[in-house]
Amino acid sequence: MYLTKIDGPLDAVDCVLVVIDPQEKLIPFVQNREQIVMNIQLLVEAAKIFSIPVVVTRQYSKGLGNIVSPLKESMTEYAHFIPDKLSFDCFQSDTFTDALTGATMIICGVETHICVAQTVLSALGADYIVHVAADAVSSRSKIDWEIGLNRMERTGAIISSTEMIVYELLREAGSPEFKALLPFLRQR
Repeated sequence: MYLTKIDGPLDAVDCVLVVIDPQEKLIPFVQNREQIVMNIQLLVEAAKIFSIPVVVTRQYSKGLGNIVSPLKESMTEYAHFIPDKLSFDCFQSDTFTDALTGATMIICGVETHICVAQTVLSALGADYIVHVAADAVSSRSKIDWEIGLNRMERTGAIISSTEMIVYELLREAGSPEFKALLPFLRQR
C-alpha cells in the first residue's frame, strides 16, 4: 500500500469512502440516528461529486436488514456493495479489500465501537490513512461511541467531522463542486 502525507488536507484523488452497516434494524437503536443518516448522505453526495469510490458493507442482512432507504436509494447506482459479512472487521472480507482504492479511507457508519473500530484498526495496520467522521458514526450508547473514537484516535486514526471532511475536499467556495454540494450543506 502506498502512503501519502497524513497531516495535509484530504485529496479526493487518493480517497475511498467506506460506509459501514447503516442497516434498517440497527440504525433505529443508535444515538443521533437522524443526524448520522444525514451526515452519511452528505459524505456520499460529496463522494459522487468528487468521483471518490464508495464501498458499502452490510452485517448479516438476514438479521439486521438492508441499508436504510434514504442511503440505499442515493448509493444504488454509484456505490460498490460488498456481499453480507459475518466478521465485524470489514478487512476479513476479500471482496472488501479488493474494492479498496487509494491510500486514504474516509469512514462512516455503525457501530463505532464494533465494526467501525475493528475495520479502522485493520486499515491502520495495513498502512491506510484513516479519517473517521465522528458525527457520521454512532453506537447504541454514548459511552461506546466515545470509547470507540478514543481508541481509534489513540491508534492513529484522524477524528474529523462531516463538514470538516467535505470542506477539506472542496478547498474553496464558488467552484462547481461547491455549488453542487451547497443544497446538502444547507440542510444541516
